[in-house]
Amino acid sequence: MLGGDGTINEVVNGMIGSDAHLGVLAGGTANVLAMELGLGSKLERAIDRLSRCTPKRVSLGKIWQSGQPARHFLMMAGAGFDAQVVCDLNPGLKSKTGKLAYWVAGFSQIVKRVGQLETRINGDTYHCGFTLAARVRNYGGDLELARGASLLSDEFETVMFEGSNPLRYAFYMLAVAVKQVQKMPGVHTVRSTRIELLGDAPIQIDGEYLGRSPATIEIVPDALTMLMPESYG
Repeated sequence: MLGGDGTINEVVNGMIGSDAHLGVLAGGTANVLAMELGLGSKLERAIDRLSRCTPKRVSLGKIWQSGQPARHFLMMAGAGFDAQVVCDLNPGLKSKTGKLAYWVAGFSQIVKRVGQLETRINGDTYHCGFTLAARVRNYGGDLELARGASLLSDEFETVMFEGSNPLRYAFYMLAVAVKQVQKMPGVHTVRSTRIELLGDAPIQIDGEYLGRSPATIEIVPDALTMLMPESYG
């Protein structure tokens, strides 16, 4: 299919339980999945690379919110800071400038205190302003945040960021840009198959706003067949 990450998410939710194979071509703004797989954003080259991919079974994430139907996601679920960026995104600016709109929305958060949530994983509770349950290394199309994540894993790599001072998040994002964020004080990385998000915080899945916590996230093993390069791992 040709589309962005949000469109891919809609397709994935319609494919659950089917024998169809998911193949993707970049057609959106960030194109996180296409970049993660190494297919790139240039259509002709991506078509050639996709033709040489092989089917592999992958796990999905599944998220429940109180009173809402469960949703599946392929790449990530974020709560707190990054979901607020998605929520505040200007659609008109996004259509005109692409990824620049995300940076504009992100920098607009620098003047606001970052809301807090509790994240419970493996029996431990973390107080943070941003939690990312990742299945991919790629973040935003050209950054890496969860450097140990993989679509072929049966676990999430969850990265959690402490603090409510917005300037602290500016330094976090600078550390992401130079691939040093997981070494910073206040950043915790945990692998698990289940995550609880407590408190009242915005949530995004695969780059699209979903709603607010509380919510529970779990791995669904062996859930989907994807066309992937042999080199992906």
